[in-house]
Amino acid sequence: MLDAPNPLDTPLNGLKKAEWLERFSEITQETGFFQPLGARHCAGFVDEKPILLVTFETRQGIQALSESAQPLGWDFARSLGWSHLSVISDGDTWFRAPEVYGFFDQLIDDGFFEEFDRVIFYGAGPCGYAAAAFSVASPGAHVLAIQPQATLDPRVTEWDNRFVEMRRTSFTDRFGYAPDMMDAAQQGYVLYDPREELDAMHAALFTRRNVTKLRLPNMGSALQSDLLSMELLFPILQAIGEDRFSEEEFARLSRARRDYPRYLRGLIARMDAAERPWMAAMVCRNVTSRMRAPRIRRRLDALEAAAREGKIRIPGIEPVAPSEADQPAPEGGAEA
Repeated sequence: MLDAPNPLDTPLNGLKKAEWLERFSEITQETGFFQPLGARHCAGFVDEKPILLVTFETRQGIQALSESAQPLGWDFARSLGWSHLSVISDGDTWFRAPEVYGFFDQLIDDGFFEEFDRVIFYGAGPCGYAAAAFSVASPGAHVLAIQPQATLDPRVTEWDNRFVEMRRTSFTDRFGYAPDMMDAAQQGYVLYDPREELDAMHAALFTRRNVTKLRLPNMGSALQSDLLSMELLFPILQAIGEDRFSEEEFARLSRARRDYPRYLRGLIARMDAAERPWMAAMVCRNVTSRMRAPRIRRRLDALEAAAREGKIRIPGIEPVAPSEADQPAPEGGAEA
């Protein structure tokens, strides 16, 4: 007898908004439950147990990051047998809606989170804020937040001018200040690039006894996309779920940056901006000695050529004096 097809294998790409929501609703009702949460939010649950992954995502982000336009957690449900609760917004809302608060209140009242051996909250950016803020619904949970905002209350973060349209939204009522909401977590992890000034300032607000801040310098402002491209996000979340994640494990995993072209090009560009051509050349030489990287090879050739011409200084390369043929002719022209 053939096994019944897994509903989670159903691709959702190529669907318009209404069609996508309808298919998402049908699949989650078949595997757990679906709950609309007002005009801009919904939730879908896949029941597998014993570990629950709670992800906060935007519908637009799902369609941009997943080839099959499926929520992130479905991969974990399929591969590892984890349960998954996806809370989805239409656009960036920071999940500041009474319907979302009421949904988590109901989960608390029902003892929903107590049914699982381990609960992990995950999100990035505005969704990272939500993962931290709503983790208070499950004391003892683990939290992975990538580039989260702590709050957008202008009395606290008036220095962040990226989201001025949200300044009239309340961040002081239910589930408001994300760092405080993480106090009940067993362990939280905040990933950020310390060179992204505003992200680093938000990360500083998460300084807590139970929060580990993990730095990814020179990675830029799209960490979630880069971690997915490097195939690191899945191993990080899996390690958290299996209680073997640590700063040492993170350092081991993040060495994948050494082979990630976008990171390497960004690192070289930062050396160029700092006017440190010798450092840029060292990075280029290291990369081209280990892997095929035509763009970086061309950059190294240009740096070395400039050093030979005396335009920049790179240790190990001496400027080459121009030949007599290259010398300008004396005034009055050459002798006959």
